[in-house]
Amino acid sequence: MPSQSITDVVKEKYGQAALRVVAGGSSSCCGGAPADAHCADPITGNLYGSELGELPDTAVLASLGCGNPTALAQLNPGETVLDLGSGGGIDVLLSARRVGASGKVYGLDMTDEMLALARRNAEQAGATNVEFLKGRIEEIPLPAASVDVVISNCVINLSTAKEDVFSEMHRVLRGGGRVGLSDIVAEDRLDPAARAERGSYVGCVAGALSRGEYQSMLRAAGFEQVSVTFTHAVADGMHGAIVKAIRPAAGGSL
Repeated sequence: MPSQSITDVVKEKYGQAALRVVAGGSSSCCGGAPADAHCADPITGNLYGSELGELPDTAVLASLGCGNPTALAQLNPGETVLDLGSGGGIDVLLSARRVGASGKVYGLDMTDEMLALARRNAEQAGATNVEFLKGRIEEIPLPAASVDVVISNCVINLSTAKEDVFSEMHRVLRGGGRVGLSDIVAEDRLDPAARAERGSYVGCVAGALSRGEYQSMLRAAGFEQVSVTFTHAVADGMHGAIVKAIRPAAGGSL
């Protein structure tokens, strides 16, 4: 399937997921319906804990992730955070509480329906230090060196131009900035064809990188201290994973 066709399908699925939540339903696992056999089982409920009770129901119901990036990326008061593929805004709203009134959290999403839902959730939550932007994660609409932390939850596997995503992450981070991602990652033994056999692109499986590919692409983009840690199996050879990296400070390595 051509890259643009994949992007269009992903956009349509996420739009449908947002509308389903607005209508009183729920979504899980990267835009698939809960019964979608090709979906990697989300672990959101086990990781967010009591925090979920403090958020609008529609933010929780629209959670499509495979982890909790706000838990794996240490967020400090006053920092600026960017959430790539922010969906209904669950990770943006949780991050906003951690960085406080002196901080700022941007959510980036390409789907109008999700953006509308996220803005409504932010208003309901009374979050004044958040901003949702429309755009693609391959072309982040923010200036260079403008954020301290980049997070993402089961979204980068959906991109058809992952090198561009990592390059853009590096561009918008300040020196010493850090990355904390939840994603689906393949074991190195699986080639792209084998990954496609295990699930669909919109189900977060066919487009997943291998651990070695993830590490080499992040390093090629200029990141250091790169780590990819498997957390739970989602299919044969496919895992939920925690991905961390650091953008070196100006003038040399950290």
